[in-house]
Amino acid sequence: MGRTRRAKQARPPATVPAGSGSSRRWIVAAVAVVLVGSGAALLRPWGGAPESPAAGSTPRFAEVPGVPAAPARRAAAVQAPRRLRVEVLRALSHERDAYTQGLLWWNGQLFESTGREGESSLRRIDPETGAVEQRIDIPAQYFGEGLARVDERFIMLTWRGERAFVFDRDSFAELDTYRYRGEGWGLCYDGDRLVMSDGSDLLTFRDPATFEPTGERRVQMDGRPLSRLNELECVGDAVYANVWEEDYIVRIDPDTGQVTEHIDAAGLLSGDDLVGAEVLNGIAYDPEADTFYITGKWWPKMFEVRFVEE
Repeated sequence: MGRTRRAKQARPPATVPAGSGSSRRWIVAAVAVVLVGSGAALLRPWGGAPESPAAGSTPRFAEVPGVPAAPARRAAAVQAPRRLRVEVLRALSHERDAYTQGLLWWNGQLFESTGREGESSLRRIDPETGAVEQRIDIPAQYFGEGLARVDERFIMLTWRGERAFVFDRDSFAELDTYRYRGEGWGLCYDGDRLVMSDGSDLLTFRDPATFEPTGERRVQMDGRPLSRLNELECVGDAVYANVWEEDYIVRIDPDTGQVTEHIDAAGLLSGDDLVGAEVLNGIAYDPEADTFYITGKWWPKMFEVRFVEE
């Protein structure tokens, strides 16, 4: 409109020829048609129905390169985890005072780390009786967390203390202390690297000699982040994890972060065993028997189980 107005102002006055009134009316009508058409075109994406594209043509609202696909399309490409359940082979005794954080199997024995300030400990347990045969307490100001064995050493996390204590495997003598940033929840060793959880959906890989981070992976289940990852158990090329306050265990592919198995572990305790018991937590794998030991915080029992099809 500005360009038209300037052109009109620059035009020199002239005698109006006969018939020019009808010509001006024709021009005004033409301009009005153009403006109305342009306005309709501009308004169509917001208020009007788009024209149907011709066969073989690009739709008006085609995906733009670089823009993520719609959630429904992404979900179609996500592989759902296999659904398994716990098959109980036998129930074993477990000390009621154990606020279980980490659990592992080695050389026919179970090793457990427990939590809570002033009550945190590392224990060796007879799996047949549940009796604690060896124990060392950590300083009272620390809340013990996950546990991993690296050759002749145990490494035990703390929750918010940003310390990992290193113990001799046989004597439980304290050998070293590692420092790290953030919270410590679960820990396991896959024979090459340590895998650590911090209560989020993140797994951090660490050097077993220096405890320095070497990589990380976000975990997803059904296409969504899976947070509150807690106790970890490395088995072959997979990582099994408890999920805080959930009655299931997940199997994670640490190379992709995808949950490949969802294992239902609900209903293990009943009756008086539920009194004072808290959440499911603790996973240990016995490679010779190909079975798992699982328990929970302040649970009076531990279970030897297999994971089977539902």
